[in-house]
Order: sequence, then C-alpha cells, then structure tokens
Amino acid sequence: MMEFSPDQVRALKAKLKAKNVKIRHANGTPLHYVEGWHSIAEANRIFGFDAWDRRTISPKCVHSERSGRTHFAAYVAKVRVSVRAGAITIVREGCGMGEGAAPSPGKAHELALKVAETDATKRALATFGNPFGLALYDREQAGIGKPPCEKAEASEPQDTGPWVLRSAAGSAQRTHETPEAFAAELRKAMDSAKDIEALFAVWEQNVETVRAINRHLSERAPVSGALAQDLVAHLKACAVGLAKPAEKLEASQVEQGALSNGKCASENNHPKIDKSVLTIGEPKRIRSKEHLRFVAQQPCLICGRKPSQAHHVRYAQPRGLALKVSDEFTVPLCAIHHSQNHQTGDERRWWQEHGVDPLEAARDLWTGTSSAKGAAS
Repeated sequence: MMEFSPDQVRALKAKLKAKNVKIRHANGTPLHYVEGWHSIAEANRIFGFDAWDRRTISPKCVHSERSGRTHFAAYVAKVRVSVRAGAITIVREGCGMGEGAAPSPGKAHELALKVAETDATKRALATFGNPFGLALYDREQAGIGKPPCEKAEASEPQDTGPWVLRSAAGSAQRTHETPEAFAAELRKAMDSAKDIEALFAVWEQNVETVRAINRHLSERAPVSGALAQDLVAHLKACAVGLAKPAEKLEASQVEQGALSNGKCASENNHPKIDKSVLTIGEPKRIRSKEHLRFVAQQPCLICGRKPSQAHHVRYAQPRGLALKVSDEFTVPLCAIHHSQNHQTGDERRWWQEHGVDPLEAARDLWTGTSSAKGAAS
C-alpha cells in the first residue's frame, strides 16, 4: 500500500497546467509534451529532493555517422525511477530515444545519450500522474487545466509587458510599464549614441522588444505599426546625423550622387546619404527560400531533434534597420533552442556555452546547398 502523504496524493491527482504544455511539429503534425526539466522539478516538489532517484540502465548507441564536419549519434536508454513513500519504495521504468549532432563525436554522443535519458525519465515519471505529462496521453485532455484566458473570456486582454530597455552591451537598464514609455527611452538611448556602431548596438539589443510591442499593439488597434515605424524612422535619422558631414565629401562622391540636387547638406533638409561613408557599410544580404528549406530539414545543432527551424545568426552581419542577416548565415535549431536563442541577450556567448560554432556550420550548409545546385545544373 502506498504511503504518500495527503498533500502528495492531491498533487499527483492535480491537473497538468496548460502553461507547462509545449508543442512541436513533426511532419506537419503538432505534438504536445512537457519539458524534461519540468518533470524533474515536479518530482522534487512532490516527492522531495531526497526521496527519489533515477538510474540509467542499458544505454545503447544505435547509430553513429559523420557528415562533413558534423558528427551524428543516436541512443536508446532505459531509466529506472525509485520513489520512497514512507516505508516502501516504488519503482517505475521508462524507455527513451535521443539524437545528437555536434562538431566532435564525443559531444554528439553526449547530447544523444542525454536526450535519451531525459526522454526515458519523463516516461517513467508520467506513470505517477498528470503533473508529469500523463494527461497528454488522453485524447480528451481532461487532465489539463484551462489557460487563464479561457477562464476569464470577458476580461480585458492583459498586457505582455513590462518592456525592458537594454543597453548596447545587452544588460537590462530600465523596465517600462507601457510601450510609449519604452519607446521614449529608446529614442533617448539612440540620441545619446556617439557613433554608428553604438547606435546599431542599441538597436540590435532592443529590436526584438520593438517587434514584440508591434505584435502586442496590432491585437488592440488597427494603427498598430505607428510606434514601431516611428522608432525605425528615428533610427534612420540618428544614422544620418552620425554620418560624415556631406561638406567633407570629395568631388568624386558628389558626382556619384552623395549630395542631392547639387546642394550641400546644409542647404538641403533631406540629403541623399552615400552608404560608403557610414562607419558600417551596407552588407550584401542574400535571400534563398530553397536554402532555408534545406536548413530546416537538418537536425538541431544543439540536441539533434527534427524538424528544425532556420535560425539566422544575428551577429554574422550588422542587422541594421530591422533587417535579418543574409540567408547564408542560417543554421538549424529546434523550436525549443530557437526560442532560447532569441531570448538571450548575448547570442555569441549562448553559442559558446553550447560549444558550437554556428558560422562554421552555416558555411558548411551554404556550401552544401551550392554543391547541390551545381550538381543539378
């Protein structure tokens, strides 16, 4: 007979919170799941940190290969979970599978085994109840709680703020409760930039927030794009102000149209800017839907999951006026790691922490697409 406490029994019978259910797509079919860290956190919360443990048994590598500079590995594993409930110990087992891709074989095997162990742990813990994902096996999903928005349909939609303004270095500077307050501070930050590099660094750190505000406002008013468009216009104006004065341009630049209508900038309120005089030149941006589809077919660089999403490595080129980098700088990331990447304030450090060089991987993928085109022709 189980000797779980009344509080533990209530927790095990509780519904799985909707916010903890994640979705990924496989061959166009949505798959619902709970993340591994959530299952482990729930086990610590319900059973206690010192009242349960897991053991990996019979791990097995079922596939290993190398393609170019990338190593791939696949593992299956069985995990045994033991929970101490009073004087008895409850033992459950689960099997899982994991794939991994990395620049080195050791890292690929480590990732694949880790994913397999996590998958097996989730399956073993799911036998204890809804909080661990058991509710997801029910087609009716009666064991999943309703999202807050469904419980209060008549209430006003809640803001997605507060909005955090970040410095050029990526650190949070100030939190604002309204989009207007955030926009005002962002304008001040752009005005205070001493050169083009600093200006675009500020924009780079806050452009995702600008997009989030734009999406937020689009749900509440038909003229949603006004604030975002105003910020982009302000960015352009700051870039013009930081460009080298038109009076210092050489005659050859004048002939190329750096000055507008034969007048110098002081006589014209809207001079045409020669982009070659900017501290950051305009990089070439290639767009290829075919290459993006090719990248999305590859396994995630971090965990090896499929399908993936084509992620643009943001620091590969100066993004400038909310433009993405060239499609040649794209790498495959699963939905989970793609979201984590965009949430980080320092993408370069994020890649370093995962031990992956995305630019090298992007170069190999771009070469692969180019080779395919050449073979087809």
